[in-house]
Amino acid sequence: MKFSVNQSDLQKSLNYCQGVIEKRSTLPILSNILLDATNSKLIITATDLDLIFINEIKDIEIQEEGKTTTTSSILYDIIRKFSSGKKINFSLSSENKLQLESEQSIFHLNCISPSEFPITDENFNKNQFSINSKLLLKLLNKCKFSVSNDETRHYLSGIFFHQTQNENKNFLTAAATDSHRMSISKIRLNEKVDFEPVILPKKTIFQLCSLLEDFEGNVKISNIKSKIKFELNNSILISKLIDGKFPNYVQVIPKDNKKKLEVDLELFLNSVDRVASVSSDKKDGVKFSLKKDKLNLSVRNTNSGDGKEDLNVKFDHELDISFNSRYLIDVASQLDGDKVEIFLNDTGSPALIKDPGDFDSIYVVMPMKG
Repeated sequence: MKFSVNQSDLQKSLNYCQGVIEKRSTLPILSNILLDATNSKLIITATDLDLIFINEIKDIEIQEEGKTTTTSSILYDIIRKFSSGKKINFSLSSENKLQLESEQSIFHLNCISPSEFPITDENFNKNQFSINSKLLLKLLNKCKFSVSNDETRHYLSGIFFHQTQNENKNFLTAAATDSHRMSISKIRLNEKVDFEPVILPKKTIFQLCSLLEDFEGNVKISNIKSKIKFELNNSILISKLIDGKFPNYVQVIPKDNKKKLEVDLELFLNSVDRVASVSSDKKDGVKFSLKKDKLNLSVRNTNSGDGKEDLNVKFDHELDISFNSRYLIDVASQLDGDKVEIFLNDTGSPALIKDPGDFDSIYVVMPMKG
């Protein structure tokens, strides 16, 4: 095995691999990436057994085809310290030593035989559909902050993806909740697709987001019983799915919230962020005291003090209600419009938040007691 590759291309690929590989793996081979140089391309594979990432670097110079595996974190650390865009020469000096050299540097890294690397080959091609990468990224971003961290309810620790229909239109809909807040967003599909409902794990979501941020074009999605595959131009992500039943989220959406609060998004976001500063852990609720067209925001913390601020809003009722400031900031940061609409009922009922700039996304936030 002997090939040369551009430093920037390799660094980008290894950067993605870092997110897949577990830092403390019990199996040494899982700390390694598989390098396969063949047909003038380098195929790099990383896995933690639940998630597989495959990246292809095209048009590289290969003197001798072959494959090996070496420690991902060490290789990444070396590559990113080489001069940007320089040529790096790789060769297998012996079965368990990989040589790489660039400019004045030569390294010899330990290898493990590629035959030990776990690769699965499943046939995904039965039910495939395509979606624009930026729309898919938007869907993930609108929901990912509501994913639960509670290990005991594993079925909430991901985003629920499923197909929905409304007035003969088809949508790919995403929902996530940690039982204190919920995000729902959808994107229009050109036609009905063959797609079973799935719960996508949190780690997969974040990996997919970082790939989509750097990619313009269509993503091909296909799933079989327990796995899902995302194909981009030169990358593939295959993930196990969360086994469990996502709760019926539709019945949680408030139906009777008639009291509409309308406020300038930027003013609201900055105001909540400012008053919440007195609460170091953001656990103290931000209290809304609402009167006609006036919102008074206040936070009181027994250890550090209190803060309050007044905002001019559109509101026709009187109501006092408290929310976790972090939840409000998370939602408000994802809105596209220049206003935010919050539909309220009473002090103890959840709020429904809508974005006048995106009719396809809604949020539900539970109030805090006190």
